[in-house]
Amino acid sequence: MSQARNHGVDHRPVRSFMNRVAGAGASARRRAVARLAVGTPVLPVLVLALVVSADLAGGAGMIWLPLLAAGPALAATTNGPRGVLCVGFLAVTLGVALGIRDGVPARELAAVLSALVAVTLASGLASALRGRRERVLAAVRSVAETAQHALLRPVPSTVGPFQVAVRYSAAAAEARIGGDLYALIPTPHGVRLIVGDVRGKGLPAVGTAALVLGVFREAAHDEADLLAVVDRIERSLARNLGRDDFVTAVVAGYPRAGQLEVVNCGHNPPLLVSASGTISTVEPAHPAPPLGLRALTGHTPGLQVLPFADGDQLLLYTDGVTEARDAGRAFYPLAEGLERHVSHEPSHTLGALHDELLAHVGGRLHDDAALLLIRKPAAHPTGADVDAATPGASVLAPLSEAKCSP
Repeated sequence: MSQARNHGVDHRPVRSFMNRVAGAGASARRRAVARLAVGTPVLPVLVLALVVSADLAGGAGMIWLPLLAAGPALAATTNGPRGVLCVGFLAVTLGVALGIRDGVPARELAAVLSALVAVTLASGLASALRGRRERVLAAVRSVAETAQHALLRPVPSTVGPFQVAVRYSAAAAEARIGGDLYALIPTPHGVRLIVGDVRGKGLPAVGTAALVLGVFREAAHDEADLLAVVDRIERSLARNLGRDDFVTAVVAGYPRAGQLEVVNCGHNPPLLVSASGTISTVEPAHPAPPLGLRALTGHTPGLQVLPFADGDQLLLYTDGVTEARDAGRAFYPLAEGLERHVSHEPSHTLGALHDELLAHVGGRLHDDAALLLIRKPAAHPTGADVDAATPGASVLAPLSEAKCSP
């Protein structure tokens, strides 16, 4: 009895092991079948099946045989070279079988089969070239995405005392970056931000945007005066831009609790939303030319100081938003849209505005569009406002919040 019991116990782990092996084998077979199904040229094979069915039903011989070339030609649009060659081999095999069945003369059948082979080889080459272009496009998209993260760095949902949200859309269907720019950073002088629009499109505009953002990030930390930050950007652009190039921008800062500084250089005026929901346009008290054109006009920008209390919000945007037109050529009413969708969550507000903007233009923007919204929530017991107003503490608090934000 003891031997029998021992014998039975000894086989349980063996059976369990065999079951696991069988299960693993079945799982591997299912994965292999799934991969084969994904790579199988189903539609080209269906086309060949239709041609064969038509030939068997009508017995027309040479009338249907040339249509077998549609199989490898169609496979080139959806499959790789191996799939094209498999479909071509199947088409040639079916052509031989149908030609012999229908009694097609040898010379005519040889011409049809030669055409099938030629179409298969050409389709295989086209498939290889298509695959190469797709890989190149994927690499370009990857580089563009990397460039976007380096140029337009992700903005956390909380920076210093502010709730923040950003929405950016490039006009080009395959683009990730364009000529619009934005940045919001904590500095020893309080939170500072910029939203701008570079004249022109393409790589030159992207290069100019990178230049502006690089100078802004350095100057925002170094200069205590916001006008000095703007002057640094102006001097850099004057050295590097062409005669007809310029950048419109709004530069803002929060140096102390309850006050917001704004410098507008030829850009669209921001929209200020009070805690009560009233929306007003922040028109520049001293209009200034765009960055890069100061030497031609001699006008210097002025500094506006706005009250910015708990619950207030500021929306900065580019002209790709306000100049977006619908089918009737009507501009998108940004102020009205903001009034409809404003909430205590900037991300929800911009999400609704962005969706409405795309619906207004029919789903496709014709210019780059950027939206940046900041909101000053109620003061916390930790004294976020004091941190923003104290140069020594304004760096540590925003950075810690940025790390903890999702």
